[in-house]
Amino acid sequence: MRQQFTLKEKFQVDTVKIRRYTDVEVMGLGAKIKQARNLDGRSVEILAGEAEISRSYWHDIEAEKVRDALPEVTLRKIERVLGVDFGISFNGEASNNSR
Repeated sequence: MRQQFTLKEKFQVDTVKIRRYTDVEVMGLGAKIKQARNLDGRSVEILAGEAEISRSYWHDIEAEKVRDALPEVTLRKIERVLGVDFGISFNGEASNNSR
């Protein structure tokens, strides 16, 4: 008698992660970050430390002098530290500053 196997059992299927990269252009983001920082009142040193980035990188972001693109994870850390949501989403997804 022939034994029936599922596809997974027969071929021992492993999983592979798929990463999606999507760029979104946002006008005036640096100015919005600077405005939120000024309203917050804490120093760049403190905010950058909490966001796990350097002070100079924070200033580069505010000046919109970031090479290539700002990683989403960095944006979400900045939003979390400042307690704001800049409303940036990807492909119609809702923004989420809890990442």
